[in-house]
Amino acid sequence: MDFSWSEKSLKLRDEVIEFARSELADDVIQRDQDGVFARDLWKKCADFGIQGLAAPKQFGGRFDEVDILTAALAMEGLGYACRDGGLVLGLNAQMWAVQMSIVLFGSEDLKKRYLPGMASGESIGAHALTEKESGSDVFNIGTTAERCEGGYRLNGEKRLVTLAPVADVAVVFASTAPNRGKWGITAFVVESSFEGYEASPVRQKMGLRTVPIGEIAFRDCFVPEANRLGKEGAGFSISNHSLEYDRCCILAGGLGAMERQLEEAVEFAKERERFGQPIGSFQSVSNRIADMKLRIETSRLLLYKMAWLKKNGESAMLEGALLKLHLSECFVASGLDSIRIHGGDGYLTENGIERDLRDAIGGILYAGTSDIQRNIIARYLGL
Repeated sequence: MDFSWSEKSLKLRDEVIEFARSELADDVIQRDQDGVFARDLWKKCADFGIQGLAAPKQFGGRFDEVDILTAALAMEGLGYACRDGGLVLGLNAQMWAVQMSIVLFGSEDLKKRYLPGMASGESIGAHALTEKESGSDVFNIGTTAERCEGGYRLNGEKRLVTLAPVADVAVVFASTAPNRGKWGITAFVVESSFEGYEASPVRQKMGLRTVPIGEIAFRDCFVPEANRLGKEGAGFSISNHSLEYDRCCILAGGLGAMERQLEEAVEFAKERERFGQPIGSFQSVSNRIADMKLRIETSRLLLYKMAWLKKNGESAMLEGALLKLHLSECFVASGLDSIRIHGGDGYLTENGIERDLRDAIGGILYAGTSDIQRNIIARYLGL
């Protein structure tokens, strides 16, 4: 593994940081309180080329081929400079779970029809996998897709779908052969305009309030055969493959946010005085800052290793589980330490510090809970 970044990659990261600081610095505190999704900021990101990092240039992407290592570094920079954790999560959710699924498994027709719109920000994509009776038992899918003339009829409901209330298209997993269990699952690209497709209103939640989350119901929804993603029964493999990319980059923004938290905590600990000296001179404060730094460095190594493996075409389920577990838990721990260091100021909404903690808690749940990651790790260890 060689983590000596190319000049192109470092330049892109710096450009992303500059872009986020100048173009994404709106009143996120108020939008967070109101639960408002900023479609204009989404389009600004697309115009800059963020969504294009997850599509080849011939389909509206930024580079000739998707460079997952450079993209991870860029999304780290976005999380560092953009304080809207919901926006960063939404971008990653579309890019790695939706766009990359189409890039890797879609027909040329599907790529031409859907990737340019998502890369340009004209359309938004959602990844619809979770159901009420599945959750962590992710492939216990009740949504069905029955063959009919020219395609399939979808029936069922997906929940906790990031971007569902605003999505124009969704990658949907349904069972075409319920008797075959996970090997009977098939993936489809479904437009929100299809008859029988119904998205719920935005669901209110603890954190990540600026990215809409909701349900999608399918009531005898006709999907043309041309919109099937891969072969029948390939949904299990497609989902696992996309989850590796998802777990690789979805928390890269969290790593960037942790870096910002550390810088602000160090500065505050130097300036804030109590008992006639900076609070950073007290071991209880300095130890927390040291722990924040350690979390960043260990998380960074896991992230870069995962991205390196994917760039080299390697399977990385174990590494993805290790990364997802460690980085998400570290983000929560550092968010709590940041509040403790800032004291009462950190607890006040107006300072934006407590929002990082609320946003971080979602990371131990989405894309597979921490408990599920531990189960995956244990299984790979032969338990």
